[in-house]
Amino acid sequence: MPRSYATPPVADLLHRYGSEGTVLSCEPVAQGLLNRGYRLATTHGDFFLKHHLDGDPAAISRQHRATRRLEALGVPVAPPLAGTDGATVTVIGGRCYALHPWIDGKHRDGAQLSTAGSRRLGALLGLVHTGLERVMEAAAAPPPYRSADPADTFAVIEELLGCLAAGERPRDAFDELAEHRLRERRRLLERHAHRRPPPGATGGWVHGDFHPLNLLYRGAEPAAIIDWDRLGVKPRAEEAVRAAVIFFVQPTGELELVKVRAYARAYRRAAAAGSAELAAAVHRVWWERLNDFWVLRWRYQLGDRRADALFPAASALVVWWTRHYDAVCEAFAG
Repeated sequence: MPRSYATPPVADLLHRYGSEGTVLSCEPVAQGLLNRGYRLATTHGDFFLKHHLDGDPAAISRQHRATRRLEALGVPVAPPLAGTDGATVTVIGGRCYALHPWIDGKHRDGAQLSTAGSRRLGALLGLVHTGLERVMEAAAAPPPYRSADPADTFAVIEELLGCLAAGERPRDAFDELAEHRLRERRRLLERHAHRRPPPGATGGWVHGDFHPLNLLYRGAEPAAIIDWDRLGVKPRAEEAVRAAVIFFVQPTGELELVKVRAYARAYRRAAAAGSAELAAAVHRVWWERLNDFWVLRWRYQLGDRRADALFPAASALVVWWTRHYDAVCEAFAG
């Protein structure tokens, strides 16, 4: 079920920072699925208060150190403020909080970016990846990870179709689309199961969740990359492909390939990534999407509908991508 959130202990939190003023208001920020954020207005200015729901103080502190070091390299970020004890993570009642400067900016998806803006986006992600390589300690590479097994995906499809059939309420348009896409995906997997990628190796430190809601713009320029909760060691080129797919997917499920090409070329230059690396990443992310049903699992197995709006375009994209695989690969790697 969707989580419920307790009101943050604002007065106690501000006391830990010593001089952030008197609270005027504390308003939840509506966007975001995994954490809880608030716009905190005080007599000393506005701040972003983040409640890390799955808080690990050590991991959060590592994220904070990374953003501070990246800021010194010119990466647009919003590092947290330190409390009177020098710590950037405050734990109250077993919950982890961090206070950041408030960034006046707007989220922009790919439709709102020009071709030049798409190039800037690709160069920015390349700067993030090369910057992380400089500021993060070397990490032991985890063992190669396995791509999704079609047999497991077929089982998930059957489970979800069973949930739809057992529904107690009248079916709506979403349910009809879900059933159509599940049956369609099963047919696609039957035709393409032989294209399962081999086990893949990890690449380097990545943001882990680079998408429009985690990037703020002032006008045409990126102002801050936010939400570093998934900072980790993963294939860098795959993050580049996932990000582009999220930014540049259209409501019909098609990708804006002209912008993808501009983005990808700028990323490859900035990250010193080769065409073969991007082509392999395209294949792995395509396969990942072909086998993924997280939105439907949230809705039908967890009763959580917060991600429902993502499903129509994401599910259409898989079909379009499969039909235009070569064109997509050329846009990223050509």
